[in-house]
Amino acid sequence: MSPMSKKEYLEAIQPRFKNASKKEKTVILNEFCSTCGYHRKHAIRLLKNHKRFTNPKPKKRGKPPIYDNPSVIEPLEKIWLTANFPCSKRLKAILPIWLPFYIKEFGLLPFKIIKLLLKISPSTINRLLKPARIKHTGRGRCTTKPGTLLKTQIPIKTNQWDESRPGFIEADTVAHCGTSLLGNFAYTVDFDDIATGWTEQRAVWGKGETGVLEQIKDVEISLPFPILGFDSDNGTEFLNYHLQRHFTDRKEPVQFTRSRAYHKDDNAHIEQKNWTHVRQLLGYDRFDNPSVIPLMNDLYTKEWRLFFNFFCPSVKLIEKKLVNGKIVKKYDLPKTPLRRILESPDISTFTKNNLNEQFKTLNPFKLKRIIENKLKKIFSVCPARA
Repeated sequence: MSPMSKKEYLEAIQPRFKNASKKEKTVILNEFCSTCGYHRKHAIRLLKNHKRFTNPKPKKRGKPPIYDNPSVIEPLEKIWLTANFPCSKRLKAILPIWLPFYIKEFGLLPFKIIKLLLKISPSTINRLLKPARIKHTGRGRCTTKPGTLLKTQIPIKTNQWDESRPGFIEADTVAHCGTSLLGNFAYTVDFDDIATGWTEQRAVWGKGETGVLEQIKDVEISLPFPILGFDSDNGTEFLNYHLQRHFTDRKEPVQFTRSRAYHKDDNAHIEQKNWTHVRQLLGYDRFDNPSVIPLMNDLYTKEWRLFFNFFCPSVKLIEKKLVNGKIVKKYDLPKTPLRRILESPDISTFTKNNLNEQFKTLNPFKLKRIIENKLKKIFSVCPARA
């Protein structure tokens, strides 16, 4: 029997010998010794010490991973969580802005780690954050009651706005009604500037025309630019004589337009902000206590507007075309609303300098902590019902 045949025979009987009983092992050992001509002690050593052949694992091709490092993942995940779960492209734009504040809050990072975080790609961010991603589900109720009285007098927006200039605003209301539309509850009036992405939110009790108009006037004061155009859905809180007179009875009238009925895509900018700026903050709970309104407005007019407008970048659609039956969209680089305002030639230097000075006094991690504390007060006034 050749040495190769003996090795093959050993390979065949070794698993059987290992799992056999004492009597079965004696039979297998006798057969092995008689077949191969081995001494009994030598045969026992072979069967006990034999290591079965396994194909070696192929070496991983390419460079060794440099980002699979807790020192990289920890600051990346903390910034991602604090910034309200931005997509990887927006998070990449956030990192250069937020890293100096992260170092102030959590201590120095090695230069090598900072360099990796600034160099990281969106696809790598997606891979590293995959275990930490949280899925958000849930739909709200539609609370837009059609206002037919002024439909013929307020034109439908047909892309006639110059959306490269700040001042053209989309507005919508978000209902904090929980699972029932019965009774009175709080609403958030949401505002979004199309050119810069600058947003404002205000809370109102119900959808009364007077209350909504008061908050619109307050937003006009807070905006760093004048309102040139105002577009809303067909709800009665917007399509009324109070708001129409407010925009038209002035030296420089504001272009007041509305969307088509049952076409949410006409207000795509603000519909997206309803989720990122209101629902992600307050969820779908019911706020049916009037005392929650000043608490919400205290949050909206201070920390919340500063947090989003100064530290959270957004992307803008700059081109959309049909290629081989597929719609291909092209977006610009993620920028914060503050950065878009600073780059706009339509904003005065005085306003830009004031915003820059205000930015130097802020810290996104401190703002986030204050936001969390104020949210606890809001939810304590209107606790969630089972």
